[in-house]
Amino acid sequence: MNVTHIGGPTTLIEVGGWRVLTDPTFDPPGGHYAFGWGTSSNKVAGPAVPATELGPLDLVLLTHDQHADNLDAAGRALLPTVPQVLTTRAAATRLGGGGARGLRPGATHVLESRGRELLEVTATPARHGPPMSRPIVGEVVGFLLRCAGTTVWITGDTVLHRRLRRAIRDVQVDVMIVHVGGVRFRQTGPVRYTLTGRRAVDLVRLAHPRIAVPVHYEGWTHFADGPAGLKRALDAAPDDVRARIQRLPSGVRTAL
Repeated sequence: MNVTHIGGPTTLIEVGGWRVLTDPTFDPPGGHYAFGWGTSSNKVAGPAVPATELGPLDLVLLTHDQHADNLDAAGRALLPTVPQVLTTRAAATRLGGGGARGLRPGATHVLESRGRELLEVTATPARHGPPMSRPIVGEVVGFLLRCAGTTVWITGDTVLHRRLRRAIRDVQVDVMIVHVGGVRFRQTGPVRYTLTGRRAVDLVRLAHPRIAVPVHYEGWTHFADGPAGLKRALDAAPDDVRARIQRLPSGVRTAL
């Protein structure tokens, strides 16, 4: 399989003849975006590959639609050009149907096409903040892909919580796309809305993937942990965990 990290959470996954894009964000840097309840962030880095150079896509995996760092204006414009979009049930309703299908955690959708391997997508639980935060931050899911003997897990924006631990306990993950960053806002104090570097290392230890690719930890001002926090966590991680974590150069198609 091949993976191209385009920027933020946006990743192109090529496996079994399928071309799958996660959380499309293609706006240029410089924008200011509101996330609700008085919170906001600035985008300081653009995509390494413009949407016009992606080539044909078969599927978009959209972990959630309500935050612009996971789906921005240019990403929304891309969605109608893609045959299928898998996302949360709430997002599918907001997007107005068409090619969008909502999945609850644990639900599976299978894609078949002549000349390609069967692609199975299962939604995994994600909690975008502390307990009881869903009414504020909204619904989020991750995705588990099984295709051509390879299992890929996209965590989505999440913290480490009990349902997530249970969901991955018995899954053999080959490649893990882990959303990091340690999102925090001044208005909500020390509360974290995504994994810090240290918690990402904990999750890699639990999932035990062959390779873990950290994404979505730079390019925005709301990443309180960011690259520095990830580096500190990797420096302190056990050797067997650190050896599994591979940061990809932006825009470079990489065989994993």
